[in-house]
Amino acid sequence: MKILLKRAYDAPSPGDGMRVLVDRLWPRGVTKAEARVDLWLKAIAPSNELRKWYQHDPEKWPEFKKRYFAELDANAEAQRELQAHIRGQKTVTLLFSARDLERNNAAALKEYLGRKK
Repeated sequence: MKILLKRAYDAPSPGDGMRVLVDRLWPRGVTKAEARVDLWLKAIAPSNELRKWYQHDPEKWPEFKKRYFAELDANAEAQRELQAHIRGQKTVTLLFSARDLERNNAAALKEYLGRKK
């Protein structure tokens, strides 16, 4: 399975496959029709406490990933739910709202899923 990353604000494309929003909050100013989200899995997103602590500070990125991976390890139910929905998909696009294209929860989640293979 190929996992892609895309901002929720970017237009959907045919190559996106299954589109999964992995943020706890819905992206501001985006309608559900515009977003074309197949699954919104809030439970896989970082906790509110971690999200507020991180505030997309690049200096905190390594520690954010460490803490987020620990949250994911402790959240087997959300992992099972995600795996159940994406099983058999050729392409899955993880959608996120952050402006930083490299240091965001979807990028961390993709890395985490890659380690689980």
